[in-house]
Amino acid sequence: MAKAKATVHGAVSLVNAIANQKGATLGIALQVNATVQTEPGKGILIKSENKSLSSNLINNTVKKIISKKDLEQNKITITLDSEIPTGYGLKSSSAISSAVVLACAKLFRPRLTDQQILVAGVDASLESKVSITGAYDDACSCYYGGFNVTDNAKRKRVRFDKGPSNLMAVIFIPKNRKRGNLKRLKTLSSVFECAWELAKHARYWDAMIINGLATSSILNSEPRIIAELVEQGALGASISGNGPSIAAITKQENESSIRKVFSTLDGNILVSKISNKKANVYEV
Repeated sequence: MAKAKATVHGAVSLVNAIANQKGATLGIALQVNATVQTEPGKGILIKSENKSLSSNLINNTVKKIISKKDLEQNKITITLDSEIPTGYGLKSSSAISSAVVLACAKLFRPRLTDQQILVAGVDASLESKVSITGAYDDACSCYYGGFNVTDNAKRKRVRFDKGPSNLMAVIFIPKNRKRGNLKRLKTLSSVFECAWELAKHARYWDAMIINGLATSSILNSEPRIIAELVEQGALGASISGNGPSIAAITKQENESSIRKVFSTLDGNILVSKISNKKANVYEV
């Protein structure tokens, strides 16, 4: 019997990658823990308190790392414990798939590189249809922490920087989980391209605000909220991922002003530090 535990963090969007397959993200401290245990037998058993989790994603992820032969000889139990709400654009599926890959690789394929681990999670996300682009941008910030600007089609990090440790993400989780029509994001592809170029030159907050105005105008949200957040001291604010959560990055002293903007809306508020922590794994 062997057991490994991996920890991977969440992230928020700076530039949505759907329009052009180019994205930018920033790591936050909310985390996912995946414990993988093997014992004689066969089959994959998933234990999680989260009922909306994609078991399809987890099964596909396991199969990317553990060979058919090993799956015939081992019963694999995966226990997931996540602080990241699923289905709100906070990168839970990227964090989960990376954590599962990392823990499986520790036990079965310890020589895999960071890039191989990331790509296995991205491929599993595409196959399970939990992501349109494979979310390489999300996976990078979940795995490495900090700022990551990526070309998802080429699976390449174009730029990465540490995030300022004195900042926090104030995240609004709306009661209404409705998302807008994602295909319509392509109508503003030139705007997203501009936002990505800004991120590529480390103008992260400008990129995030442009992305916020563009995505909120399409994905059933109010662009004025983005402007209000900036007015109240947010450095950057945007719908995260495909929504419906909204993230505002701010210094601690502006947290209560940001909360006030969100308190007029129907939903919950989460606060998380910015994270520069790389994913880690160890045998238990």
